[in-house]
Amino acid sequence: MAKIISFTNQKGGVGKTTTCVNLSAYLAVMGQKVLIVDLDPQGNATSGVGVEKNKGLKTIYDLIDNECSIEEAIVQTQIENLDVIPSTVDLAAAEISLVSKQNREHILKSLLEKIRNSYDFIMIDCQPSLGLLTINALTASDSVIIPMQCEFYPLDGLTQLMNTIRLVKLHLNPDLDIEGVVRTMKDNRSNLINQVSQEIIRFFKNKVYETYIPRNIRLAEAPSHGLPIVLYDPSSKGAEAYLSLAEEFLDRNKIKYENITRHTKIKLRGGNV
Repeated sequence: MAKIISFTNQKGGVGKTTTCVNLSAYLAVMGQKVLIVDLDPQGNATSGVGVEKNKGLKTIYDLIDNECSIEEAIVQTQIENLDVIPSTVDLAAAEISLVSKQNREHILKSLLEKIRNSYDFIMIDCQPSLGLLTINALTASDSVIIPMQCEFYPLDGLTQLMNTIRLVKLHLNPDLDIEGVVRTMKDNRSNLINQVSQEIIRFFKNKVYETYIPRNIRLAEAPSHGLPIVLYDPSSKGAEAYLSLAEEFLDRNKIKYENITRHTKIKLRGGNV
C-alpha cells in the first residue's frame, strides 16, 4: 500500500515542485513504483516530467469533477515506474466546484484509495497556497514534506503553514505527520543563509534532512526541457543532491533500494539511457 506524501509550502518559489519531481524520479529509478499527483493549476510537475498539455489530456480536474476515472487520468512518464496525474490551468476552477460537494475535504482521499495498492509512494505536488485543494491533499496524506528556501521570508511564513497542518490533524486527519523538511537553494557562501538553515534545524530538529539542495543552474534548466534532473544532467551537483536525498528518504523509511550512480543506465519505457 502506497505511502501518500504532500509537498507543501504556501510560499511560492521555494523549490517545492522541483523537489517533488526530482525526488519522485530518483525513487522510481531506484526501484520504487511512484505516482505524482499534480495538484497545482500551474501544472509545473506535469511539464516537468515531459507530459504535454494537449486537448485530449485527462487531468486531476476531470477526476475531481467526475469526468473520468482515476485509471483514465494516470499518464505513464518516460521513466519506468514513474506515473503522473497531470494538471492544467483548468484546476483553478476546482476550488469553486469543491465548495458545494459533500465531504469536500475528503474527495482526493477517496479517489486515491482506489489505486493506493498499485504504488509504493504517491507524491502530491500542492499549489503555493493553503486553500481547499491543499486541504484535500493534507487530508489524503500520511505525511508532509516541506521544502524550505534558506532565506528569511519563507521562514517568516512558517507559522501559518504549521497552523494549517495542526488544524488538519485536529479536524480531518489525526495521523498526518511531518515526513521531513528539505532545505533548498542553499548557498553556503552566505552567512544569512547559513543562519536561516540553523534556525530551520532548531525548529524542526531531526525532521530536517541532512541532505540540502544547492543552487544549481542545471536544476533550473531541466523543467524547460521536460526532464527530471536524473535525465537532464545526472552528473550535476543538483542531481547528486537529489540522489542523496532519495537515499536518505528511503533509509528513514527503512526501505531497501537499488544503488545507483551518475553513470547508471536509467530504465526508460521503451529503452535505456
